[in-house]
Amino acid sequence: MMNEKEVLEQEKRLKDKMAKVKHALIVMSGKGGVGKTTVAVNLAYALSLSGKKTGILDIDIHGPNIAKMLGIEKQSLYNLEAGIEPVEVSNNLKAVSLALTGYDPDQPIIWRGPIKAAVIRQFLADVNWGELDYLVIDSPPGTGDEPLSACQLMPNVSGAIIVTTPQDVAILDARKSVLFAREIKIPVTGIIENMSGFICPNCQTEINIFKKGGGEKASQELKIPFLGRVPFNPEFVELADAGTPFVSFQDKSISALAFMEIVRKIEVSLGEKNESNI
Repeated sequence: MMNEKEVLEQEKRLKDKMAKVKHALIVMSGKGGVGKTTVAVNLAYALSLSGKKTGILDIDIHGPNIAKMLGIEKQSLYNLEAGIEPVEVSNNLKAVSLALTGYDPDQPIIWRGPIKAAVIRQFLADVNWGELDYLVIDSPPGTGDEPLSACQLMPNVSGAIIVTTPQDVAILDARKSVLFAREIKIPVTGIIENMSGFICPNCQTEINIFKKGGGEKASQELKIPFLGRVPFNPEFVELADAGTPFVSFQDKSISALAFMEIVRKIEVSLGEKNESNI
């Protein structure tokens, strides 16, 4: 346990590190199984492809999956005297996750809230991100310890991105995430309706097996931006398992093109001009 001096020193490091981040975005969902981590990984990857210096921070303590989805699960963070060095995914993308600390992925993390908050605080205060255009934070489902800790610790969260699927039960929980963000004074960048329709791999026809339009309706009722729909593509599962973000295939995939349009909307909403060719 840290003494008062150590706590103050860590708080100063945190403020100094976060002052170098232009935009911090927290990706949230009211419930699990809606593709929140897939959205966070592909958002960070897409921003890096556009030439933006991007970091992705995995604060899903109990299910840290971004390392697997980025194909870096065999790499490790380095703890140097000057701080923690993140794993470099590409020239413009760095990642930090509990999965990169050498823990056994088969072992459950059985921690109470204060320990989880302490780990998140250390990631924010001690990781040497450097200058970043974007820091994308992948949070666990719900409105518990992890997203609350991150939002309260960071002085400059630019916005919350809420991920939902079209079903009523998912949308009900997405509303809680929106109200959570409002309660703690975090601006809501918008809602993404994921798995909005299914793209047949044979004929490329879109079938609405999960309904459609619920996320857009919720955004209208809650008076927040609707960022767009991403149809479900069965190839996404194979790509995620292989550690390849699906936005890499934007020239071939309807879903990837839809997602890139969402990324452009996010950049515009934050006052950024998208000057890339992606």
